[in-house]
Amino acid sequence: MRVSSNRVTSPTAVDWVRSSLVTLTNAVGLDGLAAARVRPGLLAAVDQHAAAVRDSLRGDRRPLTAAALAGYADGMCAAAEEHGRQPAEAPIDWAEADWVLLRLLAICALTAALDTPSPQPPPL
Repeated sequence: MRVSSNRVTSPTAVDWVRSSLVTLTNAVGLDGLAAARVRPGLLAAVDQHAAAVRDSLRGDRRPLTAAALAGYADGMCAAAEEHGRQPAEAPIDWAEADWVLLRLLAICALTAALDTPSPQPPPL
């Protein structure tokens, strides 16, 4: 049986971005952000990495987007694999998190912040 071409949906860039960030959040973000809430040192490291990611993506000049964060994470993971780094296996020991895990966790934190409305100044 053949399916007409107008009924076959192909993944879009939006689908890829969403899937990429959900996968990253499930692998690293959920547990890592929970650990950062109770470990001030981890939270500080994640904040520093988040600032570096924002700088790399020029987040001070234009708003960060999910697509930019997904692309950054994908490129970073590809570079890490090229240098022989294997993906982390659960459970991750966040007390011993390396640079790559901290950077990925920072991307998860920035992604979570995308869904949070910006603080508004108080009314005059």
